[in-house]
Amino acid sequence: MAARAVRGMSAPPEVVFNTATDPARASAWLPEPLRGDGSPASEINGEELRARWGDDADWSAEIRVEPADSGGARIQLDLADGSGGAAPDQLADEALSNLVREVADNLQAG
Repeated sequence: MAARAVRGMSAPPEVVFNTATDPARASAWLPEPLRGDGSPASEINGEELRARWGDDADWSAEIRVEPADSGGARIQLDLADGSGGAAPDQLADEALSNLVREVADNLQAG
């Protein structure tokens, strides 16, 4: 099953993307089956910041961070759970909420 969650943030896109792709922060926001070592296969393509986790058929996640109004960011998380687990929409929403919290913590720390 696949799910999508979208959020807006007042943080700059680069800060959001760097927080999302920081292996040390992965356990704070990625769902358990995707954590591994926390390292994504990151891809930066012009204005688009995109990363993907999960190589097996059961789980994968892809995040896209785009510029939004007033220097903020729009975050889209696509989560696929091939195991047929419960409530992928809720899991995607929870993961993105956790990422938003991590970005806020990252901004306060630096």
